[in-house]
Amino acid sequence: MAEDNKPAVGAARRGPGGRDLTQGTIAKTLLAFALPTLGANVLQSLNGSINSIWVGRFLGEEALAATTNANLVMFLMFSLAFGFGMATTILVGQSMGARDLVGARRAMGTTIGLFAIVSVLIALLGWLLSPALLRVLATPAQAQQLALAYLRVIFLGLPPMFLGMLLTMGMRGMGDSITPLRLMVLSVILDAGLNPLLIRGIGPFPRLGIAGSATATLIANYIMFVVGLAYIYSRDLPIRLRGSEWRFLILEKRLLKVIFVKGLPMGLQMLLFTFSALVMIGLVNRAGVDVTAAYGIANQLWTYIQMPAVAIGTAVSAMVAQNIGAGKWDRVSATTRSGILINIVITGVMVGVILLFDRPLFALFVGHGSPANPIARHIQLIGSWSFIIFGITMVIFSTVRANGAVYPPLLILVCSMFVGRIGFAWWMLPAWGTDALWWSFPIGSAVSLTLAVAYYRYGGWRKQNMLSKVVAEEAAEDAQTRQETAGKMQPNG
Repeated sequence: MAEDNKPAVGAARRGPGGRDLTQGTIAKTLLAFALPTLGANVLQSLNGSINSIWVGRFLGEEALAATTNANLVMFLMFSLAFGFGMATTILVGQSMGARDLVGARRAMGTTIGLFAIVSVLIALLGWLLSPALLRVLATPAQAQQLALAYLRVIFLGLPPMFLGMLLTMGMRGMGDSITPLRLMVLSVILDAGLNPLLIRGIGPFPRLGIAGSATATLIANYIMFVVGLAYIYSRDLPIRLRGSEWRFLILEKRLLKVIFVKGLPMGLQMLLFTFSALVMIGLVNRAGVDVTAAYGIANQLWTYIQMPAVAIGTAVSAMVAQNIGAGKWDRVSATTRSGILINIVITGVMVGVILLFDRPLFALFVGHGSPANPIARHIQLIGSWSFIIFGITMVIFSTVRANGAVYPPLLILVCSMFVGRIGFAWWMLPAWGTDALWWSFPIGSAVSLTLAVAYYRYGGWRKQNMLSKVVAEEAAEDAQTRQETAGKMQPNG
């Protein structure tokens, strides 16, 4: 039995298909892990932009409005799934750091079993309830039928979308950020390439209209999931299941509780950002069309400015989780410091470049002579640098979450969003006018960072029960059960 375990331990140390994040130069390792994640995030955003261009050019404004409303529903679904996926990333990361391959597979198995059931149920309910969902969103009447045709096909693609996301997050947990990038490249090529063919019915493809855009996304998701699964088994990666390990797909109560308790708050944080954005756009809309257009331009650019923070945060979370699993707390602190410094440099450079070339960038959206341009520049000068602060907070949150502390970051975000940002904007709007809206971004970010630093230094996140302990306890109980069963089956003398 001892010899049977040696290959597994060696595989964990070498990190087949991944990277051992508990060794090597911290800054170099973190940067090498974060850059592919950043590339995947950029590609995902570009894919959405390209698809919107195809729909808008070929089908017009009503179809574009339809996809916008339908995509909002899918973003809400994705937000909750993202939280559960992050919980899995942390479980896998801590198990890999502890050289516990069985724990990593057990975590992946339970989450895959959960995602398979939930995603199919959501797909079926979504198909049936799509008309009601669009009415709740107050989708314009002229766009409702188009949105319904698009949304129903998108719901059919939800199971592979969720499961594919889970596979890539599991890979990141074991230290592999290159393969998720390659899978995203494949998905973007398929999705963006098939969109015009299926919308217009070019060549042998049927003419499906707006449903063709959704069908392209569906096909891309299924192929990405199948290719990702084939890669995991062809490389015999640590998160694959074989033989008796298939029983890990059966939902285990203790692991399931951890995934829900730790994953739900992370999903709610995504929903919180969405709700805050909806409230803010409601305040901005009162200032007139030019201000709303300028704010829309700023938001488009801010999407790319904040991507490094998200990518570095993901890398920090995976790296810290592995080092916590390995008991290397000195590397946990060093990883946090390196993540903060890398974020300041990369995000700072992006802010500087956008401010330096803001005029030609604005012209891409509304032309050189638009009255929205000077307003957009004013918004950028006040609000853009706040994303450097946002990135520092993301790194701190990623560190504490990696040890299971997920509720304090959620509470801090509630405070910073509703008091620091929306509260400040609402309170100062009569006195400052629209400047109160733009200053609410650095004010809210400063409140969030102050509370995050205080919790990082003085909070009890280091004393949280490690998530990997739950996996270890499950494995011990499973082994004990099998021994008892085997004992009962032994003949008596």
